[in-house]
Amino acid sequence: MGNDDKIANKGEGMLGKGKEKLGEATDNEDLQAGGKADQSKADLKQAGEKVKDAFKD
Repeated sequence: MGNDDKIANKGEGMLGKGKEKLGEATDNEDLQAGGKADQSKADLKQAGEKVKDAFKD
């Protein structure tokens, strides 16, 4: 299930990046902040997956 989680996290990060770019294009600071928050959350989840992988070895 680890690969599924990694793919989902990557997708979440990409959606966050898109949301941030849309906020920049429309001068919507809330949308930009939400996109950055989504990216940060995805990055934290990815880090957690890496930690789990390290302990599996």
